[in-house]
Amino acid sequence: MAVQIQSIERAAAVLRLLTADSRPRALAELAVELQLAKGTVYGILRTLQTVGFVEQDTESRKYQLGAALLHIGSSYLNGSELRRRAIGGARTLATQTGESVRIGTVHENSVLIVHHVPSPDERLPTPEVGSVMPLHATALGKALLAYHPGLAAAAQRHAMASCTAATITDPDCLSPQLEQISERGWASDVGEFLPWIASIAAPIQDRSDCVVGAIAISGQTARIYPDRSPPAALVDNVMEAAHGISRELGGRSW
Repeated sequence: MAVQIQSIERAAAVLRLLTADSRPRALAELAVELQLAKGTVYGILRTLQTVGFVEQDTESRKYQLGAALLHIGSSYLNGSELRRRAIGGARTLATQTGESVRIGTVHENSVLIVHHVPSPDERLPTPEVGSVMPLHATALGKALLAYHPGLAAAAQRHAMASCTAATITDPDCLSPQLEQISERGWASDVGEFLPWIASIAAPIQDRSDCVVGAIAISGQTARIYPDRSPPAALVDNVMEAAHGISRELGGRSW
């Protein structure tokens, strides 16, 4: 039987809490959430701080993830096969459309951004590589949910947070949309994550024909979704990029 080391498990729990919503947390708050003594949590934090995995703000005395841990996460993302295979296709798509391009994959009921190509004139706040976005409120997320019924069912069993007035939070409204996405091969969101931004996404398959990620363009709603549907050329560009990356991963070029 494998031996589990309690101190490592507790350190991992601390890091997960600090990762959950990326906000600094006080020692007392962490102790309450972990149901551990403050002295125990303090010892873990001090050790993590020594190796650079955690940092403490000198004024608020709150803790947050350290630069060393973020570097390790970035190294993982840089080394992931999905990102390696998608970089060329993402760059081409950004050049074709003039819009921001993101590659995302499922991670703990969210979309993890593994690659981002900003648009030439990008002035808007955008998620960085390694950040997460909601599955139900983004084109990337819906492109993933549509091909993972189990994940979609789990997501809809929990409360789906409203990001904007346009966010779909009713499972009965999301389900038909996911069915449509699986039939046509692409997803969209219009102001569902950010009120002034629209996106188009398509799924990426690997050699086993499993959807392992998605690629999306994002930009001003007036450009991406000028009418009730996006320009056919933009949809074709996104789907061609997804197909090309799928072929790079050994998937079929459906």
